Amino acid sequence: MDLNTVTEIVTPQDRAALPAMAAGDAFLAGGTWLFSEPQPGLRRLVDLTALGWPALEETASGLRIAATCSIAALAAWEPPAAWPAGRLVLPCCRALLGSFKIWNMATVGGNLCMALPAGPMAALFTALDADCVIWAGQGERRVSAADFVLGPQQTVLARGEILRAVDIPAAALRRRAAFRQISLSPVGRSGALVIGTQGQDGLALTVTAATRRPVRLVFDRPPDAAALARRLDEAIPPEDYFDDVHGKPAWRRHVTLLLAEEIRRELGA
Repeated sequence: MDLNTVTEIVTPQDRAALPAMAAGDAFLAGGTWLFSEPQPGLRRLVDLTALGWPALEETASGLRIAATCSIAALAAWEPPAAWPAGRLVLPCCRALLGSFKIWNMATVGGNLCMALPAGPMAALFTALDADCVIWAGQGERRVSAADFVLGPQQTVLARGEILRAVDIPAAALRRRAAFRQISLSPVGRSGALVIGTQGQDGLALTVTAATRRPVRLVFDRPPDAAALARRLDEAIPPEDYFDDVHGKPAWRRHVTLLLAEEIRRELGA
């Protein structure tokens, strides 16, 4: 869709060249949402891709994913054998259900910052104990991925702040992992997406898509089926299940419990 109200596009080459943000400004990365519907109040775009951030950086401490990394680049990443939880990346990318055109343009940061309940990047990063690196003015702050999304299309970002990258620690990538996702139709938006990770420090369970924001539960010892269901009901009251055309709250709760139990059995085997 043409954005015929935009009169200026800024392409800063480094952080010092980033302009102060004002009303009518928007950051541009992939632009899959910006160009998907009218943006009548938009006057200026600040193109973050010109900053040239490396898409993926592997270090001994973990994996850094730039906010401007495309879904296609992330999906093509091959995790080292020592990082078995890295195998969560591809199914989370596939949960986006976009065509190859979308995958090549949509960015990891854009999906996370849109904060849609079904956004799979929030699920991936919450499940892997990731930190969101945020540029705030000339400084920087870090927020855990579990706390980044506040609700549907709401994040902790203040005006002018930029999601620079997401850091996944190596310890989280070394955990065993299980993935479950369900939709009302074979190619529909996720109605529930549940990820479990298992390590020496216990079982962690992350619920997204079914809920208004990511929910992460940690169990110091393996729960039985009743304890798992009880903990989920305590952590997710009825009003926290999302309600839209892709699934009613009662159905979302039902399938969340089923998927969580499947993961408990898989990781407990």
